Order: sequence, then structure tokens, then C-alpha cells
Amino acid sequence: MSSFRRLSVLAITAAAATVISATGPAQADVESLRGRGTVDVRLIGINDLHGNIEPPSGSSGRVVLADGTTVDAGGAAFNATHIKNLQGEVKNSVVVGQGDLIGGSPLVSALFHDEPTVEVLNKVGMDATAAGNHEFDEGYKELLRMQRGGCHPVDGCQFQDTYPGANFPILGANVTHAKNGLPALPPFWVEFRDGIPIGFIGMPLKDVPILVDPNGIKEIQFGDEVKAANRYANFLDAIGVKSIVLLVHQGDQVTSPGGGPNACNVAAQNPGSKIATEVSPKIDAVFSGHSHQHYNCVVKDPAGNPRPFIEGLAFGRELSVVDLKIDRRTRDVIRGETKADNKIVTRTVTPDPAIQALVDVAKTKVRPIANRPVGTIGSDIPRAQNPAGESPLGNLIADSQLAATAGNGAVLALMNPGGVRADLTFASSAEGEGNGVTTYGEAFTVQPFSNILQTVTLTGAQIKNALEQQFSATRTFVLQPSAGLKYSWSASAAFGSKISGITLNGVALDPNANYRVTINSFLQGGGDGFSEFTKGTNITGGGIDLDAFAAYLTAHPGQGAPALDRITKLP
Repeated sequence: MSSFRRLSVLAITAAAATVISATGPAQADVESLRGRGTVDVRLIGINDLHGNIEPPSGSSGRVVLADGTTVDAGGAAFNATHIKNLQGEVKNSVVVGQGDLIGGSPLVSALFHDEPTVEVLNKVGMDATAAGNHEFDEGYKELLRMQRGGCHPVDGCQFQDTYPGANFPILGANVTHAKNGLPALPPFWVEFRDGIPIGFIGMPLKDVPILVDPNGIKEIQFGDEVKAANRYANFLDAIGVKSIVLLVHQGDQVTSPGGGPNACNVAAQNPGSKIATEVSPKIDAVFSGHSHQHYNCVVKDPAGNPRPFIEGLAFGRELSVVDLKIDRRTRDVIRGETKADNKIVTRTVTPDPAIQALVDVAKTKVRPIANRPVGTIGSDIPRAQNPAGESPLGNLIADSQLAATAGNGAVLALMNPGGVRADLTFASSAEGEGNGVTTYGEAFTVQPFSNILQTVTLTGAQIKNALEQQFSATRTFVLQPSAGLKYSWSASAAFGSKISGITLNGVALDPNANYRVTINSFLQGGGDGFSEFTKGTNITGGGIDLDAFAAYLTAHPGQGAPALDRITKLP
């Protein structure tokens, strides 16, 4: 029997064994506290770690507080100490994840296919996690290996002599086999605390197919999050598991900056909020991820009862803590007694020595590659986008891709912003370097996906269509343009008619003319919803995007932040 099937059977068997003749209301009320026993359980959630086992640098390693001040945060050894401290405050706890714990990782984890991160999570006692989109970066089969263990089929075991796999289930309630509709990942998991079963339903967002290389997930499909959550909430409830938590890798963008870790600056009908309000009333709490934002909200379920909807900052900077009080008689959560809090993973505590030792092994093995200088920069080059959607680092990467594919006849390049993972900082964090020196490890942290550059032929009309696909009712996703390409977009114009004034090197783009355009293999396959790029012809392959970026930095010493003058936002 496969590991995944065994996990599912164990979960179902364990849950079924808890069936009881529970009577009374499905939703326990505060009166249950009077004269009846309760069980307190602390849930500790982490989302979007992305293999950041070392403390992340730049803005990726800071938390902005409500008063505008910042706190340095993150790092696996600090996370482990904070988790132990939070567990030490209570009798019962469960450690959970909301996806993207691996994938899109710095070199210290990615060079070893994120095996160091999984071993860290094993050591801190992760009980269960949802799969996120990045868990599928190397395909479904590689995710199975991450769960089950075994050496990488090509690179072997480079981190340790063996790789035992994850000690915790990676859940995907909405992930099924395309051929027969059966679960491709365990849909749920059940933990027991003081004899009380607590069910955890986990899943990635349904949009995984447009976020990863489709070639790696051909055999599976991704369904609606609400439908999947409700299906398994009903099942768990039917077999006697009344306390149910949803771990979903989908979240919200904040509507306004500031407010700190526990503000609720999200808009109704954001994708995460929509899920949190629509899933079954049987679900008592919703942990979310994917947006890399922090918020701590209370939403009403379809029956009008309150439940927490929470996400912590990415890269291990915050832990989302939800304290549940469960009625022993009904085995259900007393909603009015639930407390939620995003805890900052400060670096002022003593780092956990066992975790630090594991991280140090990875650092030692990766150091010769990571610390190799590739260039110098004259200032910080941030990835943050301006109101028009343009970022200095995004522009620089697009410039590097254009330069690398000049031999393919490329005249412009477009880079997806989701592939720009970290700032490039002047005060280098590399050991033995600094003062503007950029190392291979830092360049890798910025661009960790190793996509292949592709130069395709598109008409001017197709380029405009692709730029129009940046905007939809559910998202604004602005591609980063190379130097020479300029255009405007209107916030008030209708979808499909937002783009105007496209010029290339000062000349208006001809809708009927052919242009050689460089994009990465992810975009060329229609990633991030850019289906127009799949219409490109005369495809010419280039090198790896990271190599192009590193070569550009080498060729341009003292590189500064490019001006933000390529995209204009109109009313």
C-alpha cells in the first residue's frame, strides 16, 4: 500500500473510531462551560515558508508594526524556539501548515530539492500541512517523493546519505487523479488531544494549473475549494469528528498597508475571504496562505456563527496561533471562546540548537556555490511594485533576459512578477561579502525557479492581448518590461481595453508586425493565466533565467536600480 493511501486509510480509520452518540446542537455554546468539561487546544500555523530556513534578508526579513516601525523576523532556528515556547504555555497543541512550505526557496534549501526544509519541519513537529502551488513546482511525482522519502531520481541524496521523507501528511482535498477522480493526496488528517478528535482538511488553491509547469501535473486535477472542503467536513462530521479546521492555500491581499500583524484589512469577496465565509458551518477555523500578507479576521459562516480567518507573513516571519476551547460532551468548538493571534518570530530569542545545527550543515555544503560573487550593485534594488505595477528589480531582470537572448533576435522581454522572490540588497548578507557585492546565492534567492528563456514571435496585436491579460476581475498581475517597451493602462477602462500607447524604442507598436519576444518557459506555457503567449511561433530556446541574471550583473558592475518609467497608470 502506498504511503499516501496508507495515510488516508489511517485518517479515516482513526476518525471512524471516534463515532459517538453526540446529542444536542452541532454548535456548542457558552453554557457548555458551566459544569461541563472542556479541552483547550492551541493550533500553531505557518504558511509560505518557501524554504527560508536561514533568516531572510531585506524587507523579506522584516515585519512592519502598526506604528510603522519594523522588527527583524524569521529563520528556522528562531521559529523552532517560538514554537516550543508557544507549546510550553498550554497542555495541548497542534502544528499545522498552509502550503508553500517548500518551493521558490533560497539556494540553501533548493540546491537539495528542499530536503533540509522538510527535515526542519520534521524536527519541529509539524503535524499536517496543506499543499500549496509551490509544492508542485517540480511536479506531482516529486511531491510524492517529498512525502514518501527516497533519493532524487537525478541528483541522488546530496544533503544527507538518505532522505526519509515528511513525517507529516501533505493534504490536498481538492486534488484528484484525472483518470478516475480518486484522491491524489490525502484529503484530511485527524489529531487527538485529550481524547478529542480534531479534523484538518487541507488543500491548495484551484488555480495551481496556471501557476506551475503544466507538464508536471498532467495526471492530476484541481477542484473547487469550497466544494472539496464541504465534502470532507460532512464526512468528518458524520463519523463523529465535530471540531474541524480548514488549511487552505488561498488568501487575500490587504486593502490598505499598515495595521500590523493582527489587523483585518481585507475586502469581502477576496478569494480567501470568499472561501472562509462560504465553507460549511461545520468548519470552526480557517487558516489561509498564498498572498504573503498578514491579517487576523473574524468572519461569519453560512449559519451566522463567528470563526477566525487568519494568515501570517511569508518566509517564516510570523506564526498564526488559534486557541480553541472544545466541549467534551459535543466534541465541538465553542466558537465564542476562540482566540487568534499572529505572533512575530523575533530573533531576540535563543535559536534552537538542534535546528541551527541542521541549517549549518546545509549552509556548509552550499557555501562554495552560494558565496561566489557574480557582480556588484550600487544600491538596494527592491522588488516592490509601484502603483503602476512596475518594480526596479523586475525591470532589471527583464533587461537581463533581453540581453541574454539578443542572439535570438529578441527586441523585448517580459517577466512575471511572481518569479521575483526577494530584494537585491546593497548590504549583502553573504558571509565574507558586503558593500554591494552580489553572490550567486543572493541571485538565486531572487530567481530560484530555473526557468528556461524562450524567444517567440508574436504580432503587435498579440503583445497587446497579452498585456490586457494582466487584468481580470479577480487579479491585477503586471508583467515587468525590458527597457524600450513603454505603455499605459487605465484603471477605469473595461477589461480587454485597458492598454494604450504601446511603444518600442520610441516607435508605436504595429499590430500587424512580427516581434521577437523573450519570456520564460513558465509564461510560454500559459502560466499565470497568460494564454496569449502560447500562440507564439518560431520558438527559440535560451539559457536558464538565473544564469542570464547573473551574467548581466557580471557585465554591469555597480548596477543601480532602473528607473520606473516604463509603465504609466491612468485613471
